[in-house]
Amino acid sequence: MEYENSSAFAKMCDHKDPLAHYRERFYIPIDNEDNELIYLCGNSLGCQPKSVASYIEQELNDWADHAVEGHFKEKTPWLSYHELLSESMAEIVGAKPSEVVVMNTLTTNLHLMMVSFYNPTPERHKIIIESDAFPSDKYAVESQIRQRGFDPAKSLLLWQPRKGEELCRYEDLEALVKKHGDSVALLLIGNTNYYSGQFYPIKKITVLGHKNGSKIGFDLAHGVGNIMPELHENGPDFAVWCTYKYLNSGPGSLGGCFVHERHHKDKNIQRFTGWWGQNKDTRFNMRKGFDPIPTAEGWQLSNPPILSMAAVKASLDIFAEAGMKNIREKSERLTGYLEFLINDLKNDDIQIITPSNPAQRGCQLSIQVKNADRSLHDKLTKTGVISDWREPDVIRVAPAPLYNSYEDVFEMVQRLKKVLLA
Repeated sequence: MEYENSSAFAKMCDHKDPLAHYRERFYIPIDNEDNELIYLCGNSLGCQPKSVASYIEQELNDWADHAVEGHFKEKTPWLSYHELLSESMAEIVGAKPSEVVVMNTLTTNLHLMMVSFYNPTPERHKIIIESDAFPSDKYAVESQIRQRGFDPAKSLLLWQPRKGEELCRYEDLEALVKKHGDSVALLLIGNTNYYSGQFYPIKKITVLGHKNGSKIGFDLAHGVGNIMPELHENGPDFAVWCTYKYLNSGPGSLGGCFVHERHHKDKNIQRFTGWWGQNKDTRFNMRKGFDPIPTAEGWQLSNPPILSMAAVKASLDIFAEAGMKNIREKSERLTGYLEFLINDLKNDDIQIITPSNPAQRGCQLSIQVKNADRSLHDKLTKTGVISDWREPDVIRVAPAPLYNSYEDVFEMVQRLKKVLLA
């Protein structure tokens, strides 16, 4: 696509955009004078779908009208409510419905997965993560290592960018795996990286780890809903994600979990268990031993929070309607336009550290500004642009395909230009 640096071009793109009308399905944040802000922070919290209120209200009404019988009555009985999310969530992450489940929150799911897929021995106990993994992932990994009786200083390996670079190179991960070989128990990669926006090659990393005899997991918090991870085909052992960023389910909402089907019937696999993972035929026979559901549902602990799930369902129904392939295509065009406009500033103090190849990034571009501090971001915010600052010198900008427009992207860069010149 050939881009042009003009408002007219941005408006033309929006006019031709087959997904443009979905913007009307979301609430766009406003300022004190009821003007829409340029909201480019879906990487932290997605905008609210306008349908959320009615989805939650339906469950509130069923609660009021039926109380405990709501588990079995009406069109969305609570007993099986989580199953209503499986097909659309599976489509988003490229999995079979039996391989995904919406449950808990992100880091809780990460811990549950490491219980099952991090089985250290004195000989094989190391975990590889990227050096700039999201802090919660690093904290979880360190605590798992300590809980198993090992020392993070010896058991945690960091996949690092080379000196003077911002991005991790795949060949350096290969070298790290080769160097530590049979001592590596798990590769846990945050995909897409929260800071740089780099999308790591899931298939290549999975093949690399499995060839080494290691288990493979991915944190898709910053990728789900904007990349197409094709989890079943690419074959990692597990993946986890949140739903409140690009999936627009509300602050602190539920997470998602993928477990590849090859693990579903392994009753010897270690796991933390709860009654909602129990065989559905005997779940309410309270005196039977644990018999896990032979799907990803077998990792569930407790019955799901229906009001939060209703918000998830409201958003997933929009995704199912729009189609993940269409969403991904628009994402690549939006970030491509943003990249073009930033580069067209011809400002030597600015560089985009996110990969230029659209196949190696999600919705986010990380804009590094030389000699800047948070005051620059604060000035940009005062112009009505909601983005995200990460120390020491990066503005994260994430145009979400379902509700952001080409005009949003164009106007954001115009306001950034004014701030830089001020």
